[in-house]
Amino acid sequence: MTATTGTDDGRDGRDDRAELARLLPPATGFALPPGRHEHHRERLMNQIDHDTAASAPASAKDRAPARPRLLRPSFLAPAITFALAGVLVAGYSAQGGPDLPVRADSGASASERAGAAQPVALVLNRISDAAAKSDAGPVRDDQFLYSRSKMQHGDFTSGKLVTTPLEEVESWSSQKPGPQMKLGLVRRGGSTSPVNADLGDTEGTAPGIARPTYRWMATLPTDPHKLLAHITALTPKRENQEHDQAVFDEIGGMLGGVTPPGTAAALYKAAALIPGVVEAPDAVDAIGRKGIGIARVDAQYSWRSEWIFDPETLAYLGSRSFLADDTEMGKKGELLGADALIESAVVDEAGVRPQD
Repeated sequence: MTATTGTDDGRDGRDDRAELARLLPPATGFALPPGRHEHHRERLMNQIDHDTAASAPASAKDRAPARPRLLRPSFLAPAITFALAGVLVAGYSAQGGPDLPVRADSGASASERAGAAQPVALVLNRISDAAAKSDAGPVRDDQFLYSRSKMQHGDFTSGKLVTTPLEEVESWSSQKPGPQMKLGLVRRGGSTSPVNADLGDTEGTAPGIARPTYRWMATLPTDPHKLLAHITALTPKRENQEHDQAVFDEIGGMLGGVTPPGTAAALYKAAALIPGVVEAPDAVDAIGRKGIGIARVDAQYSWRSEWIFDPETLAYLGSRSFLADDTEMGKKGELLGADALIESAVVDEAGVRPQD
């Protein structure tokens, strides 16, 4: 769907966008973490208005502080459902793979889970060592990073929580240097759509924390302390959200896929330096693969984020998030989102799969 573009410097397009935004139902009774509603609303507008997004920049005041990590596996959930719902809840898998419980609790007691956990720095060091041995890359500027993931979520558009079936999502992320208006492609539900520059980036979105290209990630410091300081400085502070949690989530947005081995290794060691990061021995991804989890809770919003790794190879499997306590949004343990990375590769053309 493309919004109509007027002749008065895109004013008609902006009016259409404003009217659409006004018609979006509010997320009644749910308090999302800071920036999340605007984050998904921006992504909805990118999908609907992909031909005119550049002509309708948002003001600094109105822009969402949480910028989307476009075309990374953990952040490819469908934008329209997210924006309309105002809440993400994953539940039972209706397609493929084993059913996942709405509750994230494993059934083991807290003391049993605590006893199984290892010091998180030890676990992350092991994951870091495995990542350092990867032969990923290099990636040319004219190539695309391809990923195929499975994910599910829920919406509240009907006033009642409805869980969607497990869905396959493919993405092709452009690696071109400098600001770009076209960031790649995303394919889901049999439909392929372009992914545009972030709203407000009138000259295009440059490589960086919101668009982590292979070349950009290769320039990051590999000393864990320096890397953490660098990412912390790049991560915007959001009112009422723990900044450490925001940094943890930013690092999570760069995991999976094809990453420079030295950078990947440093990211895991940097994560071990963030206060509150723990091991989650009973973690499960969106298709039921059990693995080693690395987790952190934003205490202000009772929002727990987890990364899941293969227990044997320590390869990244996926991520999930769920409520750590009973809140207005839902009960403790209810999932807010889950995904599983199935395949990642480097391809020469957007829209082309590795096996093609």
